[in-house]
Amino acid sequence: MSQMPQQAALPKCPSCAEPVEPGDLYCGACGYDLSVVPAAPQDQQDHPTLTMTGSGTAGDGTPGDGTPGDGTAGDGTAGDGTAGQASGVRFDRPAEPDEYPLQAPDPRLAAGAPAPADPAQVCVACRAGHVDGDGYCENCGHAQPRERDHVERESGPVAAVSDRGLRHHRNEDAFAVGHTALPDGTPVAVAIVCDGVSSATRPDDASLAASQAAGDTLLAALPRGTHPQQAMHEAIVAAAQAVNALAEEPATAREHAPHQNAPACTIVGAVVTPGLLVVGWVGDSRVYWVPTDRGAPPARLTEDDSWAAQMVAAGLMSESEAYADERAHAITGWLGADAYELEPHTASFKPDRPGAVVVCTDGLWNYAETAEEMSEVVPADAAARPLHSARVLVGHALDGGGHDNVTVAVLPFPAPPQGAGSA
Repeated sequence: MSQMPQQAALPKCPSCAEPVEPGDLYCGACGYDLSVVPAAPQDQQDHPTLTMTGSGTAGDGTPGDGTPGDGTAGDGTAGDGTAGQASGVRFDRPAEPDEYPLQAPDPRLAAGAPAPADPAQVCVACRAGHVDGDGYCENCGHAQPRERDHVERESGPVAAVSDRGLRHHRNEDAFAVGHTALPDGTPVAVAIVCDGVSSATRPDDASLAASQAAGDTLLAALPRGTHPQQAMHEAIVAAAQAVNALAEEPATAREHAPHQNAPACTIVGAVVTPGLLVVGWVGDSRVYWVPTDRGAPPARLTEDDSWAAQMVAAGLMSESEAYADERAHAITGWLGADAYELEPHTASFKPDRPGAVVVCTDGLWNYAETAEEMSEVVPADAAARPLHSARVLVGHALDGGGHDNVTVAVLPFPAPPQGAGSA
């Protein structure tokens, strides 16, 4: 393909007189378009590049007076074609080729060639080092923000928020929320919250696998007519199997050693229908019932699988003494290949008034431990605005110090008709 010939480059910019390089299309100093040929200044009209006639006289035969197009020198003498006099055609202009070669295509853009790699991610802390594959800066070692550092989601009438907190380098919590209908069309909402066991290998993977498996199981079983309490039991078993499977993966097998535990997490969940509230759990994550009428008593609907709960159940310590002990949060039940025995706990309730169900990890209830304390921090319109309320509760934990990951799901009771959601 032929290309339009380009005007020869000027030695200096006609606009600002700055030097220009051969092939420049624009002046680097002022941006002048060098492809435009300017009118010749008066002091240069005695050296035209190309005369309009081949003789040294003007078109009327009179001696040239230096007017444009007469082929004479600027001093009024007729051009005679001698050196230094511009008469006729000058031959200092380089010959133009008939065709110009096209630039070779970029081999990286050839068919089948991989696209150029994305630029390396730069550290958000030092703004200098590159981030390695594990998410840490190679210069300052700062952990980079991860996708799970803060997650918000709502599904119909149920919503959940999860946050990394202020002290942990990653979020090891996970959740699943959803809504569906029973075979008779009755609406039902579900929420699952899982807390990874930090002392285990890959706790974030464990909580994510468990929450997804449990949520999928509930949303598949309930429309088939499975009783909500039985569906909750099946969901916890499915979550345990998903976490157990992680221990067999090569990534875990290579890291697994006598001083390490297999991936593990706790689980807690709730199923809400227009007339029934079902909870299930293994570990120390909790469910609270907070009635809309704050004159009615709130309640904690789960019992922890923990050292502190065992001490209280055995009558050896009061609840305040047990939870003040440094061993209080040592769990006695969890999901994972290293668990002693899987014992899913389930319970069903039939509240006699509307309210909100709060499903949370200890990242929240550490700052609102009793049912009364939780009732005080749950917004009054929690049942109508579950997403807003979950955000408020996460904010309460962060304001209290944010020592742990915090995850909260809020469900209204009774479950509203299909299509109703967070205001």
